Amino acid sequence: MSLSTTIPPLVSSDEEAVPRPEYPRPDRDRSERWLTLNGRWAFEADGTETTITVPFAWETAASGVALTWLERGVYRRRVTAPAEWSGRRIVLSFGAVHHRAVVRIDGTVVGEHVGGYDSFEFDVTDALAPGVESELTVEVDAPADKREIVHGKQRSIPRDDYDGVSFTPTSGIWQSVWLEARGRTYARTVTLRGDSLTGIDVTVDLLGDRVSDVPVRVRVVNADAGDGGEIALTSDAGGRASGRIALAEPRLWSPEEPYLYRVEVVTGDDDLVDRVIATTGLRRIEARGEQLWLNGSRLYVRGVLDQGYWPRTGLTAPDAEALRRDIALARELGYNLVRKHLKFEDPIWLHEADVTGTLVWAEPACPSRFSDTSAAAFEAQIPAMVERDGNHPSIVIWGLYNEEWGLDWDIPGSTERAQAAVRAYDLLRAIDDTRPIVENSGWAHVKSDLVDWHYYEPDIATWKQTIADLAAGVREAFPVRLGPDFIVDKSFYGAESFPRTGVPILNSEYGEGFTSLERAWHLRWETQELRRHDRYSGYVYTEFSDVEHECAGLLTEDRRAKDWGGCVPAHVNADTVLVLDLIPARAGADLATPVDAFDLDVHISHHGRHAVRATVHAAWVRAGGDAESLPQAQASTAPIDALPFTLSDAARLSVPARAAAGRLLLWAVDAAGTVIARSFLDAAPVEQPNRRGARDTTA
Repeated sequence: MSLSTTIPPLVSSDEEAVPRPEYPRPDRDRSERWLTLNGRWAFEADGTETTITVPFAWETAASGVALTWLERGVYRRRVTAPAEWSGRRIVLSFGAVHHRAVVRIDGTVVGEHVGGYDSFEFDVTDALAPGVESELTVEVDAPADKREIVHGKQRSIPRDDYDGVSFTPTSGIWQSVWLEARGRTYARTVTLRGDSLTGIDVTVDLLGDRVSDVPVRVRVVNADAGDGGEIALTSDAGGRASGRIALAEPRLWSPEEPYLYRVEVVTGDDDLVDRVIATTGLRRIEARGEQLWLNGSRLYVRGVLDQGYWPRTGLTAPDAEALRRDIALARELGYNLVRKHLKFEDPIWLHEADVTGTLVWAEPACPSRFSDTSAAAFEAQIPAMVERDGNHPSIVIWGLYNEEWGLDWDIPGSTERAQAAVRAYDLLRAIDDTRPIVENSGWAHVKSDLVDWHYYEPDIATWKQTIADLAAGVREAFPVRLGPDFIVDKSFYGAESFPRTGVPILNSEYGEGFTSLERAWHLRWETQELRRHDRYSGYVYTEFSDVEHECAGLLTEDRRAKDWGGCVPAHVNADTVLVLDLIPARAGADLATPVDAFDLDVHISHHGRHAVRATVHAAWVRAGGDAESLPQAQASTAPIDALPFTLSDAARLSVPARAAAGRLLLWAVDAAGTVIARSFLDAAPVEQPNRRGARDTTA
């Protein structure tokens, strides 16, 4: 075949829609001079030539290839840098390529990268002349055996021990590819930190023709930022310029007021200066004893785990709107944090989290087997993670390993594996000391700023007791199902030396049930038990949306709401919730009919800034009645005083009898007449119940 038929040219939006056409880095904006390389490329694999749509993995339908277990593919296309870029340096950027990429221009290697999740770039000035057409080739190796490389939830052959929760692999180019024109000397990285709350600490690292003794001007460009906000720096012999922008009237970033500073960095003083605008916010996240604090105020994490998969496009979002919509949906469900699980999410998603005030727990992908090679591969991601994403104020927790994946589930029994977890923590802490770090999410902590744990339990009574015992410190271990018939006890702690008090504790994975009704029922009752105990600093529910065969999401794979059986997740995850002293019978029948009149003790868990006084009301409505429409109260408590982050004393509610199936609506009204919390109990026939649903005397 001739070059013209095997290598697609750049196609304009007039000829063919270019996927993901937006500038990929709104948090590090160089959109003055850039060119997308997304779209159709020539693709060769297994001796067959076809075309592929970038930036979608070759396993996905959106790529046009849709083949799994290819271990090698070669991408080709023609590319021409704009003639007006003449005299500038040209940089070729890749959002992510799994797993090993060798990049050539006109047959000459311009760079090589190993690692399937982190972004990378090559200065191709000497290989790509502006105005001259060249051939760009990307050779990709993606091993089927992924056990010793970082791969997160991608399925492996041979299979991982956790294959049942793994998904279709993501191979090849799976994030955007683009060109940028920069100055002859340019800012390779711009590091911004606002944890002082009074200014922005700036570090700029330079590359290019000359990196020492180069003027670097840094200024805040927000129109509403007030006076000040500009500094003049000069790079040192190593090409680094550092300083601090003092802000006369600093505005903090928070979930309530997510104010972002746009910081312009101009490098050089000739006609070809380099210019980039990076964003950050002023915010401080810290642990004080067993509590989390954000900007000097208590923080309770109400999070949801999100694996970042889409039906036709896999780990790649189909468009930028899908990324923004996921943030909006998580917020509509009542969550203030998203744990982005085992992937570096698209910078557009992170920027949207910054803009909306959504907190983020960010973490890298893991290998699945332990070796010196796999540990080194895992650690190699850490600097890249912080370099790309560290400016985002929304990221308030860094995660590292997950459930001892890549550590052979044996931190307590292996000094070598425990040291690997500690080494990863120390590496990340040396790079960024502004956020809490979790070295191994789930259990067996050896060096961590948070004690988090993953616990799945189908029986509500057992869940309730375990949560109480862990909060009281009378037990440290809990059962974990590692296989259909394989249950082991895992402990909070993987070392005797780890402190048993003084470190914030939060659950970072929970949820149960096979049907959407059961899962919503478990969400209600399990979450209320976590809210019952003031020692906990928060929770992360599993999970946001379904992924392939894993149907544990509150939403379907294409982000449609499921049938939650009357449960409103935003009520469950609200600042203020009702905590009921009752052990329910089963999903759809918290109480077994007929219901005799009984007394129900009710508490209020309130996480607002100020104390509230509220009265709880109750009334029976038809089975499945709308929890949003409130009838005339049939029973009420005395006023309840609820202090922030302290479970209130119980108030007695005298519930009237109910012979037939029905729904008991419960709601709390404050002194201003505002409904601040909602819940409900369903009553229905229960055949051979384990319990009828009764007042809990153990609370």
